[in-house]
Amino acid sequence: MSLVHLQGSWTPWLGRLTLSVILYHNGIVDGAFVFAAVTGIVILGVITYYRKWGYLIREWITSLDHKKIGVMYILIGLVMMFRGFIDALMIRTQQMMADGPDSPGHLQALHGYLPPYHFDQIYSSHGTIMILFAVTPILVGLMNLIVPLQIGARDMAFPYLNAVSLWLTAAGAGLVMASLFIGDFSHAGWIGLIPLTELPYSPGVGVDYWMWAIQIGSVGTTLGTVNLIATIVKMRAPGMTWFRMPIFTWTALSTNIIGLTAFPVLGVALALLGCDRYLGTHFYTAGLGGNLMLFTDLFWIWGHPEVYFLVLPAFGIISEIIPTFSERPLFGYITMVAATFAIAGISWSVWLHHFFTMGAGPDVNGFFSVATMLVGIPTGVKVFNWAFTLYRGRLRFDTPMLWAVGAVFLLLVGGLTGMMLAIPPINYTIHNSVFVVAHFHCMVLVVAFSIFGAIAYWFPKVFGFRLDEHNGKRVFACFSLGTFLVFAAMFALGFMGMTRRLDYLADPHWKPLLIVEEIGVFFYCVACYYFFRMLHVSIRDRAKNRVGADAWGTGRSPEWIARSPVPFYNFAATPHFNALDEAAWRRGQGLSDVAPRDYEPIATPKNTIAPPLIGALAFGFGFGMVWRIWWMAGLSLIAVIGVVILRSFATETEHVISAEQIRSMETTGSSVGIVTDHISPPVAEAEAFL
Repeated sequence: MSLVHLQGSWTPWLGRLTLSVILYHNGIVDGAFVFAAVTGIVILGVITYYRKWGYLIREWITSLDHKKIGVMYILIGLVMMFRGFIDALMIRTQQMMADGPDSPGHLQALHGYLPPYHFDQIYSSHGTIMILFAVTPILVGLMNLIVPLQIGARDMAFPYLNAVSLWLTAAGAGLVMASLFIGDFSHAGWIGLIPLTELPYSPGVGVDYWMWAIQIGSVGTTLGTVNLIATIVKMRAPGMTWFRMPIFTWTALSTNIIGLTAFPVLGVALALLGCDRYLGTHFYTAGLGGNLMLFTDLFWIWGHPEVYFLVLPAFGIISEIIPTFSERPLFGYITMVAATFAIAGISWSVWLHHFFTMGAGPDVNGFFSVATMLVGIPTGVKVFNWAFTLYRGRLRFDTPMLWAVGAVFLLLVGGLTGMMLAIPPINYTIHNSVFVVAHFHCMVLVVAFSIFGAIAYWFPKVFGFRLDEHNGKRVFACFSLGTFLVFAAMFALGFMGMTRRLDYLADPHWKPLLIVEEIGVFFYCVACYYFFRMLHVSIRDRAKNRVGADAWGTGRSPEWIARSPVPFYNFAATPHFNALDEAAWRRGQGLSDVAPRDYEPIATPKNTIAPPLIGALAFGFGFGMVWRIWWMAGLSLIAVIGVVILRSFATETEHVISAEQIRSMETTGSSVGIVTDHISPPVAEAEAFL
């Protein structure tokens, strides 16, 4: 079997890469390049001016501390979320400008300002980024940060593997960002609509960027799921029995079971597509013995469990925030655990509702309709439990609580519209309309609201000071108003017959609602401004906003018994858990401030250069495969294998901190938080080979 011959130039050194794919003739891409270049130069300049390269490499890039890895996951996700939001802004602005046959055109577009091919790329990158490279890394980062603290662990079960997962995710995100300036991105939608992803319809590199970015990133996610499951099962401290675990840890466990079983399916689907594009097979070519529905089935067998991979941690976040600010234990703990695993189990039996209209027949559609509706039962249990937790609670509406309550409201809207779409006759009527887009955006916004609530809620635990409440509430208000305006209008447009993926809208009657959407996008922009302002004010005023171990005074779960900011060793002595809500139990017993009587040496993982090298080489492999630069792809793959082998010779991978050092840091209150430039563990490979 030989490689597929493609039309166009190809050279052994640069493959399909030519200068013409880098020289831009589009004002939007030119502007994006200038913005990215200036931002990058400023960041690099600041790091150089303050001489922070050593600190950055020593304390972050080579670190295996689960908290720092979690923060880096979240930073990657926030950067990609900002990029995905810009894509969404461009999509809605194009649709508002290109409504009606008399709408003018700008920047080489017949209507609006985006030509159809460019619009399709933005549409595809928006979904890919938001689902796989924004929300997923942020949630994985939160689980990295919080789960070990909630179960009393020093770190993840496999710290080295944890860092590899992070840098593979970064490599996938890097490929998506590279496609903005070198070549094109896929125009086949974020789900890779067959046959648009096949070579005759997409002979360029856009689908290859999409395919390899997801493939590399999903390998990182899969490795991370193994790590989190092992951590929860094997790393719990004494007394942390199964039914003393916080709900967030339970949702992390169920989420990663989904991820471990679902992401390999996505890998297979993309591998078969790669065979079609590179080797000339026809797994998905209907006219040559393949089956285009095979990809659709495989993709959504992953894709719908992925929805719950995202939403279950969000449910866990809500279940942590509401009891804290209600000053009550979570109502129905056992039923919450049961509902979590019921949702995870049912998630595998609903994928076909994404294509009710394919003609499967009433029996198949009826089965998947009922299965989809069944998800509403355990989800309803969660909503009622949250409501009963709020009932007669001492409610405080700090910023995290506002986000949590907003998420519950959006869950009701998204869940009820989901029940509508689960009915095949209704689905036939509004299939492929923007009503469907509004529905799943409501569900994804449940996750987004929960993420912002989690950042406000756990930020003081990680960094030792609270985020500014005044600006935090402004972020919530503007974000909520933007959500209401955009998606209320979108639900209405769906009923009016507007279909998705339109770069030009022929019906001028849709214009008023499209303007409402654009106003909503404006409020999202204002929310972004207040978010950055919140970070600035919080860092500026951090000295007066310092917090103790329990930042909110009413924390219930075990992470609130650790110091704030959390030391690099997490706990001075291995904690022993006595109750379900350990922090609340200790507060009730007057034991919140009790220090350990005896200290023992603590082993922490040494730093390592291998994971960032693997990530950089994975990026090189993906870039080489995209442009068919075979020597680059081959050398990068061989180098990845070589780094893994060389790393195996570093047998002394732990650094021991003596009991006296721990005692000194605890009794003197030494700053050992996440941003402290302390004496880092040595690099394991340096000790092995030097």
